[in-house]
Amino acid sequence: MERSAGVLTPVFSLPSDYGIGSMGKKAFAYLDFLKAAGQRWWQILPVGPTIANDSPYTSLSTFAGNPLLIDLEKLAEEGLLTPSELEAARVPESNQIDYGALHETRPALLRKAFSRISPETAQAARAFRSRHPWVRDYTLYLALKDYYKGLPWYEWPDEAIRRHDPNAVEKWHSELAKEVAYYTWEQYCFFEQWHELKQYANSIGLGIIGDLPIYVSLDSADVWSERVQFALDSKGKPVKVAGVPPDYFSEDGQLWGNPLYNWDVMRKDGFGWWIRRIEGASALFDVIRIDHFRAMESYWAIPADSKSAKIGQWEKGPGMDLLRVLTSWFHQLKYIAEDLGVLTDAVHELRDASGLPGMKVLEFAFSGPDNAYLPHNYIRNCVCYTGTHDNDTIKGWYDSASKEEKDYAKLYAGITDAESARIGLLRWGQGSVADLFVAQIQDYIGLGTEARINIPGIAEGNWKWRLQSDQITDELAAEIREMTWTYGRCDAKVYHAKPEKNETESEPDEVGEKDKISKTSEKG
Repeated sequence: MERSAGVLTPVFSLPSDYGIGSMGKKAFAYLDFLKAAGQRWWQILPVGPTIANDSPYTSLSTFAGNPLLIDLEKLAEEGLLTPSELEAARVPESNQIDYGALHETRPALLRKAFSRISPETAQAARAFRSRHPWVRDYTLYLALKDYYKGLPWYEWPDEAIRRHDPNAVEKWHSELAKEVAYYTWEQYCFFEQWHELKQYANSIGLGIIGDLPIYVSLDSADVWSERVQFALDSKGKPVKVAGVPPDYFSEDGQLWGNPLYNWDVMRKDGFGWWIRRIEGASALFDVIRIDHFRAMESYWAIPADSKSAKIGQWEKGPGMDLLRVLTSWFHQLKYIAEDLGVLTDAVHELRDASGLPGMKVLEFAFSGPDNAYLPHNYIRNCVCYTGTHDNDTIKGWYDSASKEEKDYAKLYAGITDAESARIGLLRWGQGSVADLFVAQIQDYIGLGTEARINIPGIAEGNWKWRLQSDQITDELAAEIREMTWTYGRCDAKVYHAKPEKNETESEPDEVGEKDKISKTSEKG
């Protein structure tokens, strides 16, 4: 990547009048904000349909989109929702998502919209399904879950459909055709809106960095429809599950519970499932961050009946066999290796052999001069973060840091309090040799622990934080742009897009550039 900068903000965290961030006007306005701030990249979290605790890392499908992110105003513009229905869905802006309320009201509203689609839209949705083979299995999977009152696929009474028998699949497609049609439209709608948003981002010089979870959920369309790709027993239950041993995030480790892959089967067909997966992600993102990269080298396998992630063993991952396929098949994509966690020399060697940039997290840095996360130890081919979605904000980090960390941060960067930590880490990251620097938007705003996205190992209370419209200002964009330009991560033209006004002269022509930026948000 060229020397550049980006901001990490989940889609669900964007401002919105309807309870959760969406792909609507305020998302387009946020892209304008990033452009004005001199940023080249918008990094997001997975956008798939969620299940347990509304985590974007536990999804019903690795291919599908989350219907909660569909913009309601666009549905109203298409005549699919009435003004009164739209108004009833409006809620006061809040810094927290109320998922319970959304799950109560949003499905019924989307079904109302579906009941009003035109024959032309219905045909377009069917054509969408024909172009994307995963849609057929995913929509039937959801229809069957509704039919069986939410039971996971491995508990469905019909043994044939549980096995994804082709005859049973055809039979149930016929019996549940109306539900399948609804879920097909839902995905058609999501991807139509997403493509419009992504095309706009690309048109103003912004790329989207998306996160690809290393594992998929057991109760998902992916595992149900392609059981052979996963390490399951004859009843469809995993023998071992995914997780990580104790580390700096959790002294007990993390028991994720995802099924592990059957790498022998995947190798035999040239990793076809992964090729299809990356092909789907390439329609959403310009850069893919490979979550939990260390599992490519070796992964922590936990007995399925274990109650603790402390019990397990390291097993060999696919290594360059898979990485070589992914990088050679998709020349238009870039990748980032999330090389965090319990690492070994073998993991570092695999990352270097793949050529992928690794990650450097400044909040992990302050233990001594040999710490690999300190900027003076970086190489250019890496991505520097203040913190990721799994970390606290800079202010929150400093408030909870140990005395030893604070003492070394003072020696290294002159940090003496939470505010100097915030400014210091942003400037050290921007000024580092890392090709790409990414910060959470919370750190530019100056928020504390109340704005944290996720606490690993804690099941409740995550994935809820949201931006407020009044936090995204022209003044903040100018501050970020100035810092980004100062450290050579955006060009002078962007930096001088809105110069200070000379009291004795009229407004210079460059202001027109900002006017253009404002007009693009109106278009969105």
